[in-house]
Amino acid sequence: MTTSPAEPLKGAGTSGQGLKLLAVTACPTGIAHTYMAAEKLTEAARSLGHEIKVETQGSIGAENLLSDNDVRHADAIIIAADKDVDRSRFVGKRVLAVGVAEGIRHPEQLMERVRSAPVYGGAEGNGAGEGSEATPTPGGSGGGKERSVAYKALMNGVSYMIPFVVVGGLLIAISLALGGNPQADGGLVIPDGSFWKHVNDIGVIGFTLMVPILSGYIAYAIGDRPALVPGMIGGWIANTGSLYDSKAGAGFIGAIVTGFLAGYLVLWIKKVEVPKFARPIMPIIVIPIVATTMLGLFFIYVIGKPISWVFTHLTDWLGGMTGSSAILLGALLGLMIAFDMGGPVNKTAFLFGAGLIASGNQTVMGMCAAAIPVMPLGQGLATLVRRRLYSEQERETGMAALFMGLFGISEGAIPFAAARPAQVIPANMLGGAVAGALAGTIGVTDAVPHGGPIVAVLGAVGGVPAFFLAVVAGSVVTALTTVMLVDVAERRKGGGRPGAGGGAVAAAAGGSVVGAGAEPVVAGVGVSGGAGGGGGAGVASRTAAAAGSVPAAAGGPGQDAGGADGDDAEGDVGAVANDGGGLGEDPASEVLSGYLTGQTVKTQLVADEKEAAIREMAELVAATGKVADVDELVRVALAREAQGTTGLGEEIAIPHAKTDAVTAPMVGFALSADGIDWGSLDGTRARLVFLIAVPEAAAGDEHLRILALLSRKLMDADFRARLQGAESEARILRVLGEIQ
Repeated sequence: MTTSPAEPLKGAGTSGQGLKLLAVTACPTGIAHTYMAAEKLTEAARSLGHEIKVETQGSIGAENLLSDNDVRHADAIIIAADKDVDRSRFVGKRVLAVGVAEGIRHPEQLMERVRSAPVYGGAEGNGAGEGSEATPTPGGSGGGKERSVAYKALMNGVSYMIPFVVVGGLLIAISLALGGNPQADGGLVIPDGSFWKHVNDIGVIGFTLMVPILSGYIAYAIGDRPALVPGMIGGWIANTGSLYDSKAGAGFIGAIVTGFLAGYLVLWIKKVEVPKFARPIMPIIVIPIVATTMLGLFFIYVIGKPISWVFTHLTDWLGGMTGSSAILLGALLGLMIAFDMGGPVNKTAFLFGAGLIASGNQTVMGMCAAAIPVMPLGQGLATLVRRRLYSEQERETGMAALFMGLFGISEGAIPFAAARPAQVIPANMLGGAVAGALAGTIGVTDAVPHGGPIVAVLGAVGGVPAFFLAVVAGSVVTALTTVMLVDVAERRKGGGRPGAGGGAVAAAAGGSVVGAGAEPVVAGVGVSGGAGGGGGAGVASRTAAAAGSVPAAAGGPGQDAGGADGDDAEGDVGAVANDGGGLGEDPASEVLSGYLTGQTVKTQLVADEKEAAIREMAELVAATGKVADVDELVRVALAREAQGTTGLGEEIAIPHAKTDAVTAPMVGFALSADGIDWGSLDGTRARLVFLIAVPEAAAGDEHLRILALLSRKLMDADFRARLQGAESEARILRVLGEIQ
């Protein structure tokens, strides 16, 4: 077992004066929630007479790391995180895992619940068992469970897959463009042994690894390191149809299946009681071998056979339709091409069309050729049509998808389909059906077994204008349908994604992780870096210093016996400064390293809703002359909101953007008397609104440093009260001057 029952902690902990607690806070996009949870836990521990040390894992990496000595002497550990946290170091300790929002909203309750939390342990020393993020304990997430385990696992897989899709696809496309020799039939052939053939081979390797990577990191997010090997090998098996007598592998859909099967299979194996002497070898030998063997054989003998059956019977069925309506056959082939992009359904349609070329029927391949580029072109176009719905990383992936689409590489759309299958796959299929039906109606032909605009340019397509009409129509339908479905999903989620950030789309080079509608292809699950989400270079030392240990209050709850953390010390200094004039009355005084001045402060917002407030704030900071494009600044800030609300609770909102629409870092602040609905975690209306805007080149440092300073200081209730009560720009600047 990975957990074991024990009597709840009662009275004092090992320190003799309250519990000695450790905590880890983490948020996949940005750092505000990470630091807010850390501050809330710190304050709650002090008021309850406990000691606590909080490790923060934000976009800038881990700070205030917990040492082995810290863990050894701790009574319990609280993990408030919306991304995976390695808990192998916490073996033998009580561990309570919740969402980051719980750390912000109910820190006192967490400190009560951790007393009876299960003891995390077991020989594997790694991985997730009961009480882990893979299997949340009852109530473990509470209000902080923004994303399900399945969603975060999927985003984790997508985030690691994206680089393989992009690198593999672009290398293949470049090698074809620069090294391919046009053939008499209109095709392209790269000579064996040539430089560009080697480049093409490298790209093919990237594409080959794409599917096992997706599967492996889905499994990893569920079962930790012991699940990585069975997940990857399972993904390879899923993508290798010859292992189960199929002409095509199961593609990315098969990889998703094997990833989840591997992850949960490992969790199940971990629950098996084993002798103590066998525990050290469980995570590195026993679990990977058993799980890999079971999953591989299960896929080959149980899942693979139906896939092979589907492939064979679909081919026979299509063969019986060759004499039917060209519109119907084209629409059907387009649906199949777009469904799984390299999977058995797609391959059935493609091989059916390719097989008829030799018999002189090039019309069927013409239908397929028109549908093949629709998915990547449509998804790439969608990122341009409604940029605010996508993270920065997703938009970059969209540009790569457009390029791949021109060369008929449909896999360019896989990251989008894997991250949002409910929205993207139907949109792809609709666009593919439109393209296939139009091509069939007009009689487009294709003499080579390939698709995309490249084959038309090289002369393999008959009826080129009609071919391009079909491709454009299908791509536009896909893009508009995707945008509509994603927008609907976002509205159902309230327009924001608290504590998130794709996605998968993830998430990976950027974000986020991070809502169902607009999760970055997180990218990533783990995933950081949506629009304005910040990137990771590091942070000023004073930020790191602010995350220190907090001794228990010697004088009882609410009293500080000289052990207050840096924020409280700052608050005391700030109070003295306030009494004595502090920064002075000059509205031009500069705070937050000079980024916030009298020019960027407003005592009352006119706007009463979020989008209007962001525009009003953008126009406010534009008065400094450092904003080159107000509309672009607003667009990027709103794109960040689509990634996940910047309403942090406690009547605070910190919209932020990294964009070259500004020429220098700047911070704006405004009060709202009635408050604005910002979709905050705690349901409060935002009355304290900050706008942070930094150029791309400065985003890695200043963006995160400013967010860290603000999010920490704003957890001080007295500070917030004095800021809300400030009636003039000068008084606002004096209060904000306490942020150091």
